[in-house]
Amino acid sequence: MKIQDNCSLLEHNTFGIAAQARHLVEYDSVEELQDFIRQRNIDGDNSPLLHIGGGSNLLFLKDFDGTVLHSRILDLHVVEDNEETVCIRVGAGMVWDEWVDYAVRQDWFGLENLSLIPGEVGASAVQNIGAYGAEAKDFIQFVDAVDLQSGDVRQFSNAECQYAYRHSIFKTVLRGRYAVTHVHFRLSHKFQPNLGYGALRQALARNNVKEEQLDATLLRRVIIDLRNGKLPDPKVLGNAGSFFTNPIVQRPVYEQIAAQYPDVPHYEVDANYVKIPAGWLIEQCGWKGKALGKAGVYEKQALVLVNLGGATGSDIECLCHTIQADVQKQFGIDITPEVNFI
Repeated sequence: MKIQDNCSLLEHNTFGIAAQARHLVEYDSVEELQDFIRQRNIDGDNSPLLHIGGGSNLLFLKDFDGTVLHSRILDLHVVEDNEETVCIRVGAGMVWDEWVDYAVRQDWFGLENLSLIPGEVGASAVQNIGAYGAEAKDFIQFVDAVDLQSGDVRQFSNAECQYAYRHSIFKTVLRGRYAVTHVHFRLSHKFQPNLGYGALRQALARNNVKEEQLDATLLRRVIIDLRNGKLPDPKVLGNAGSFFTNPIVQRPVYEQIAAQYPDVPHYEVDANYVKIPAGWLIEQCGWKGKALGKAGVYEKQALVLVNLGGATGSDIECLCHTIQADVQKQFGIDITPEVNFI
């Protein structure tokens, strides 16, 4: 276990915000985390706790006057293997894209569409990350976690996680209560490409790739190229990827917008609801490529807010609220940040 006092969090958030934590604790095993929690209880320490992953979904508005926890659990174990599927228990501290790359190289299929999403494995189970028509919940079987109040271990089934679009129980009633230590994924031995997302089909067509030619390695490469084409490298331009979730609106709301904007992109949810890309709404409000002080909207993708250099968390927050107000004024739709404000 590594413990640092008065530690900079600059390298622990992809926005590049210069915040500090009173303590930073990085643990290498479930047992180390349990020991830390139990010793904290013995000491009567009631200071705030914040568990982070790769910091790709955080916006620090100020220094954190408490202890930041970070997993360095990196083990990987095949729990069950049969002719059709394999179940793998993966440590929460593993970098997400390294896990996807490893799975593809082992001929364990399903995660290809989630390639290059920033962050760590533990966060995938909390955020229910998704991209190009796939979501983590489609492959998560169980989630192992430690209770940050007692130190006890608990396993959650997929159903108990209450997954929905960018949602889990760990973001609502159990927010801040548990630290994910391992995630169990069930993957397939048979490659079945998920090509339902329009932009993905268009990319394959541009590259003259036919479905019968496609394998998991090639699909992963196409996904990576797509993401690199629209998302900035956080090492160059601080960002947290998609800043807002895509709003799901009632069909009459969509129809009213479509009457004015016939080409509005949309995704059918069911008979009553339609999803509209938040990036499109923001772009229609004129924000793509624009800035408010040191915070800006990425020139290639309006869904991404960026640190143009030296921005504070409050600068990003101010831009966020301004964009929200403009989208509400023009479309009557509330867009919600996917990023957690700390």
